[in-house]
Order: sequence, then C-alpha cells, then structure tokens
Amino acid sequence: MTSVAIIGTGFGGLAAAVRLMQAGIDDLVLFEKSGDVGGVWRDNTYPGAACDVPSHLYSLSFAPKPDWSRRFAPQAEIHQYLRDVARDFDVVGRIRFDTEVLGAAFDEDARRWRLSLAGGGEHEADVLITATGQLSRPSTPDIPGLGCFQGAVFHSAGWDHAHDFRDERVAVLGTGASAIQFVPAIAPETARLSVFQRSAPYVLPKPDRAYGSRALTRFRRIPGLLRLSREGNYFSNELRTLGFNTEPRLLFAHRARFREHLLREVPDPELRQKLTPTDPMGCKRILMSNEWYPALQLPQVEVVADRISEVRAGSIVTADGVERPVDTIVLGTGFAATEFLAPMTITGRGGRDLHQQWKDGASAFLGTVVPGFPNLFVLYGPNTNLGHNSILVMLEAQVGWVVQAVRALRDRRVSRLEVRADVAAAFDAWVQRRLGGTVFAAGCHSWYLTESGRNTQNWPASTLTFRRRLRRLTIEDFELSSHRAAGRGEPASNSA
Repeated sequence: MTSVAIIGTGFGGLAAAVRLMQAGIDDLVLFEKSGDVGGVWRDNTYPGAACDVPSHLYSLSFAPKPDWSRRFAPQAEIHQYLRDVARDFDVVGRIRFDTEVLGAAFDEDARRWRLSLAGGGEHEADVLITATGQLSRPSTPDIPGLGCFQGAVFHSAGWDHAHDFRDERVAVLGTGASAIQFVPAIAPETARLSVFQRSAPYVLPKPDRAYGSRALTRFRRIPGLLRLSREGNYFSNELRTLGFNTEPRLLFAHRARFREHLLREVPDPELRQKLTPTDPMGCKRILMSNEWYPALQLPQVEVVADRISEVRAGSIVTADGVERPVDTIVLGTGFAATEFLAPMTITGRGGRDLHQQWKDGASAFLGTVVPGFPNLFVLYGPNTNLGHNSILVMLEAQVGWVVQAVRALRDRRVSRLEVRADVAAAFDAWVQRRLGGTVFAAGCHSWYLTESGRNTQNWPASTLTFRRRLRRLTIEDFELSSHRAAGRGEPASNSA
C-alpha cells in the first residue's frame, strides 16, 4: 500500500485527491491550514473578486458545472464549486482542516516523508504532493514608514469586510489583477481615493455576461454542449500562445483592442497618457475590466504615477514632494509568487534544503519533480504559469502524470522515484532558452521574475506541448530504488 500526503485543498489538491482515489489509491490525507477548502478562492474575498478565464474552462474536466451564473464566475461561486467537488467526490473526510504543515523531511532509511505539523504533530507518507500554488502568500511592499502608519492597512488577500470606507481618504497601492476589481467596488464610497500606480497595465474589455435561464437549460439538457463550449474556449485561448511564446508581434490584435478601449473609455488626454503602458504587451499580466477606466474618472479618484518615497503616520509622500493625507491603505501588491513552497522547510535526500537548492531560482522537471527530493511532486510548480490559457489545463496534466508516478511506485514495488539530475538540468536549460524568445523576456519588471531576473513562473510553449510531455510517465527519466535495497547511502538502481 502506497500512502500519499497532499498539502493544500485548492484546485490542485482536490484534483490530485480525486484522481488518485479513482486510480485505487485510497491511503491519502490532505492537509489544510484553514477551516475550509478553496485555496486562493477561499482567501481572496475582496469586493468584485472574479475570474478572468471563462467559467466553462475554469472548472475541472471531471466535474463540469452546467449552471455557472456568468461567463466569468465571481469568487464566491468558484469557492462553492470547490466545496461541491470536495463533497461530491468524497474528499472532505480525508482532509485534516486547521492543520498547517511546517516542514517535511525525507527519511532515507524508511524512504518516507515525515511531515512536521503546527502544534507539534507529525505524519508519515510514502509520497508528498504539494498543492500550495504560486499565489498563496501576500506580498507587502518595502516602503519606508509603512509599518508606522496609524490608520488601517490591509492586503486585498486579507480583506477587512468590517471596514467602512465611507467619507475616508483611501490609498490603493498597486494596479494589478486584484486592484482593477476592488477599486471600482469601493471608489464610490470614498471621500478621496488615490491609486498609486507603478506602471500602467494593459486592460482589455471583459466579454462578461450573465447566463439566462434558456442558456442554462441548454447546457444542462443538450449532450455535449457544455463540453463544446469548454473546448471552444480552450482552443480560442490556445491560439494566443503564438503571440506570447513564439512571435510577440502577433499580439497586434490585442494591442489594437487595448488602444480602442482606452481611447473610447478615457477622453481626457492627460489621464489617458498616464494610463498608457510603457512595457511591451504581454510581458506582464494582461487584465480585463469594464469598470476600471470609468472608476478612475470619478471626481474623487486620482491616479498617482509618482513613486512613493515614504509613508508617514497619516499620509503618503511621493518623490515629487507631494504629501497626501490618508486614513486607510489597501495593498493591491500581489503575492510572493517566486518563493515556491515557502515558508515550509523541505528537506530531501542527504539533508539538502529545497530553498537552498532553489536560491538562484526555482526549477523542476516538467514543473513537478526535483532532483534530490524523492517521491515529492509539486503542483503548479516552477514554470507552469500561463499568460494565454487556463492554469487548470496545466494542473490536470500534472495530476494525471503524478497519478502514473504513484501507481508506478505501487505496482513496480519501488520505494523511491527521483528524477535524474541530468534530465532535470536539460529540461531547465530548454525552458530558459525558450523563455528568451517569449514576450516575458521583453525587459519589464514583473512578478514572473526573481530579483536576479530569472523567470521561474511561466511555461514558454503551448499547453498542448505541456500536455503531450506529461501524457506518459517515462520511467527512464528517474532513479528508482527497490524495497529490497539496502539502507542509507546505497547507490540508486534503475532496475525495480
């Protein structure tokens, strides 16, 4: 019997649990630091939170949902969908809620992972699957004086729903994917709203709409219609890989849509100039909103493009010397995406520390397995993020591959499955070489990059390529150890 521990109960963790159970692997436990499933869709409850991938595609292939309320689902509905998946596929009873995993170490004698839990508990498993995602740890900007601010300060991922913005002077730091959703929601309530913009994003109109009763009936009753909608969305998005990963100039149609949207929505030339990006399109996340530009033109709203020099007890001072009184600061500053698996301590074979091994930037073979860390599988790992399609496509490809690996551990009677160092190095070299020709290498500063400029986030090809590479587990890519092998320090054998 092969036992599995899964950390996280967002899309990745739940998908892994369901697929493993369907493959007959029942000895599994999921660890969730919160009291509910959902991952980022549980935590990000800020006003206006919604997905920017069509609902029929932003759902698991084995759990289609014909009754999404909108073409782009709101946060609460996605969170409930994940609750439903956990319930309908009998995963809930396998989850240890309110249990944070502090670290995990591979025991070479027992050839098992030993998990250290908050509160002093431990757990052992043959296989460890991390599904903590890339967007789970909010990023706080390093601004002088921020810690001394005497008003309210909170991050969009930790929204204070009890806070009353009415008649307040509010500062929003950041103009990314979260800010363009919550700013239009709170702007009408404020006395003054200053949006501090480091760089203007590309914002396209969002083709969102509510599904009427007749459409919902068709999706429910007509065989294959929901799947057809999903596949249509998938292939439509997939075509964009040519612009992101092959020839950035092919994004010309999106650039034209952006210019038309900005020109139509922002008649003031001075504001329009301030909202015109200077980075190449696509090197940062392209956003969608129909409310962002109108919100920025409300009489009480201003866009501040000058750099913040310091935060004082009740104000923010910019580099031009202007001091703005502020009652509340909302951080729309994203996540520490490049710090994979932090703050957990992951210790592999020979006592090696994963974060030390990744000190120059995280990497993993197929974004999933790491040399020196046997039987460890990372979902939504290094270089599996996308700019052009649904991340769930990548996650499901990873999950299918991981299930093959766990079955190999069970059926081949091997106790250690570790990717070969030369295989992982060759793959990483290919990824970084390919990234050099993508739009992500256009020279802008984004959350895709580490401090040194290495892209640890994005997949540099189509999802079709990723799915093809993960369709079949190639056992020759791994070092294997038999249950009959001797103890610690014995050379690995490729014969099981």
